[in-house]
Amino acid sequence: MSTGSNEATRPRVVLVGTMGAGKTTVGRRLAERWGVPFRDSDHDVEEREGRSVSDIFVDSGEAHFRRLEREAVAEALSGHDGVLALGGGAVTDESTRALLAGHEVVFLRVGLGDAASRVGLGVSRPMLLGNVRGRIKQLIDERTPVYESVAVHVVETDGLDVDQVVEQVLARLEGSRG
Repeated sequence: MSTGSNEATRPRVVLVGTMGAGKTTVGRRLAERWGVPFRDSDHDVEEREGRSVSDIFVDSGEAHFRRLEREAVAEALSGHDGVLALGGGAVTDESTRALLAGHEVVFLRVGLGDAASRVGLGVSRPMLLGNVRGRIKQLIDERTPVYESVAVHVVETDGLDVDQVVEQVLARLEGSRG
């Protein structure tokens, strides 16, 4: 991708989806395939704060985490030229959704069964406190329309392994450039 002096550095692709969709795993594999850096907005927040997302939620609250997340996503969208995976709730912020306009956003859609088996008991996931399966279903139901609204492409991940999902993402991206 060319980056002229007037053109901002931007991610090659932005992956969105609920927890268990495989954003981080697929994102890392895509970055390896392309030979570009991988970045995860949750990791960026953890690095900046020096503590885990779970600790931020517990100690400082969701609103504080969402502010940090919004800043991390904005920074990555304007300065990262590789593969970017967003935390599952990042798209719930209106300003983040606005910033995603014009980017190659891929929604990795996952069903309840696959999401629950990939996430497990969710002990490190603050949004899953309580009934894990019920909470995953609620998050999928609430957020799917939002993911769909920001996505340029949708890839169904159920029943696929990482390499199959990567191939689906690549096919969508190549199809839109061809």
